[in-house]
Amino acid sequence: MPIVSLAKGLEEGSDLRMTEVISEVLPENPTAALTGPNLAQEIMSGYAAASVIATKNGAVATSLQDIFKSGLFRVYTNHDVIGCELGGALKNVIAIACGMGDGMGVGDNTRAAVITRGLAELTRLGVAMGGESRTLAGLAGLGDLVATCASRQSRNRFVGEQLGKGRKIAEIIDEMHMVAEGVRTSRVVMDLANRNGIEMPIAREVHGAIHEGRTARQAYRGLIRHRPGSEDDPA
Repeated sequence: MPIVSLAKGLEEGSDLRMTEVISEVLPENPTAALTGPNLAQEIMSGYAAASVIATKNGAVATSLQDIFKSGLFRVYTNHDVIGCELGGALKNVIAIACGMGDGMGVGDNTRAAVITRGLAELTRLGVAMGGESRTLAGLAGLGDLVATCASRQSRNRFVGEQLGKGRKIAEIIDEMHMVAEGVRTSRVVMDLANRNGIEMPIAREVHGAIHEGRTARQAYRGLIRHRPGSEDDPA
């Protein structure tokens, strides 16, 4: 029986992806991840949406695709499990950065810059860990990133917005009834970035605002001080 992960995150301590955790617990079962720009309230309301079922087993992918597709809910298959899972996890950190900007009242230009440079960061790390760049330019990467950064329904964007308004992270989390995965993922992302030698200035500033007591304004000032290179720079 295939086991499908719906969780977009990384395990603290081990830095494992969710399908890797499943494989440790249930090594005999095929694993897959369902991911993409899937804001739950919109899906429940019947709006059109697209998702990705990621698994290395082609027969399992086709079978799960047939199970999950329904009406306006389109499901694509992808063999790149690493890229799909990392896209779903890392975009939550970038969404917190976008939310911080919204809370401070930055403009659309700033938001667009954070999203696109954030995509560059998660692509660099994803490729370094074995994912494919085209995956991160698709539904599981760019698609999920745009939805999470732009939507008022996004829990991670909400956390960032509250930080941008000057609130403390502990106070924000205590009042939430749902999980904002990017809060914990930000710590794991920095571990992975350091281990793989990847520069991730946006993720670093989000980590600083959540775990090191920096304010959202200080985080954005840190990004402005970061020297821009070429857009093609792999580092």
